[in-house]
Order: sequence, then structure tokens, then C-alpha cells
Amino acid sequence: MTATGSIIIVRHGRTAFNATGRLQGRADNPLDEVGVLQAERVAHHLAPELDADSLIVCSPLIRARATAERIAQLCGADVVIDERWIELDYGSYEGRPQSDIPAEVWKQWRGDNNFAAPNGESLNQVHARVTAACEDLAVQLSGRIAVVVTHVSPIKSAMAWALGVDVGVGWKSHLDTASITRIGVTPRGPVLRSFNETARESTG
Repeated sequence: MTATGSIIIVRHGRTAFNATGRLQGRADNPLDEVGVLQAERVAHHLAPELDADSLIVCSPLIRARATAERIAQLCGADVVIDERWIELDYGSYEGRPQSDIPAEVWKQWRGDNNFAAPNGESLNQVHARVTAACEDLAVQLSGRIAVVVTHVSPIKSAMAWALGVDVGVGWKSHLDTASITRIGVTPRGPVLRSFNETARESTG
């Protein structure tokens, strides 16, 4: 990798499913009132770093697109949809409260990156598409900043890509809604610069 630049990865603002602890996955829910405020806050937080030449990429889901569009409006850039940044498919578990998932299922999920919910997707499948998306994005930067608005599982995969570690590391990390993760792209490869950064302290 010879490209340089920075990838800023933003988790979308809150939805009703986030607020009630449900597995959201591919469910195409809009931001709730808190999520709209979070999108506004994170957009203003990032705006001083961005301009019309910045790359704004997002998942195709409404909650990610709404967050990305507010960021793009403030910097004058266009939003590009990349399907590879969509959330993990929870299959038949989608929409269920996390507390309803049996303990033995969580244990299997945490211990096997190839495990998938019925009709769903595994962490390794997510990691393969996110790694490809990160590598494609890195070579496009040419010193620029890219903002990617996406979801928990893809962000944790991007973190694993930057660190060069197993994607299972994601189980040992937490991401708030509208949080920011920063990855530097250097001639020596990607570098994780921050994780789960929030705009609360600086913007009130």
C-alpha cells in the first residue's frame, strides 16, 4: 500500500432499535429524535477537517445515509453508497431483543467467526467485504480524508484490518452511536488512531 490519507469511520446516529436493545442488522430503520441530533453534532464536529474534495462513503441503509448526508452538506461533498459497508445480516435473529438470544448462542458466536444466525451472515463474511472496501478506499485517498458512515460490525472489522488482527477482537470493544473511529493510511500500512471517539465534550 503506497497511498496516504485518513479514513474517518462514523457509526450512524441512534434509531428506535438501538434505544431498545434490539438486533438491527439489515432492518432499514430511520434515525430517532436523538439520532438526528447526534448526526447534526458529529457533522459539525468533523466539518472543520473536511472540504468538497473529501470522500463521503456510506452504507445503503437509511440510518447511515441520513447521517452521511448531513456531514456531506456541511463540507459540500457528494455521498457515495458502497454496499460493502452494510451491517451484518442477523438473519432470523433480526429485530429480536439482544436479551432474548440464548446464552449458548452468544457463546458460540463469540467463539467462532464462521458462526452465523439462521439465514444470516458470519463475522468472517463481514470482514472479507469490509477489508476489500478499506483497501479500495485507501488507494483512492492520495492524501485526502474519507468519511465512511456505517455500522458496528463493519467498524469493528475495519479496526481489525487496521491492527492486522483477528476480527474476533470486536467482541472486546464497544461503539457508541454517532461515534468516530480514525484510521491513518501510511506507506507502511493502516494505523488505528482513535476508536469510539465522540463529539460530546467539544460540542456540548
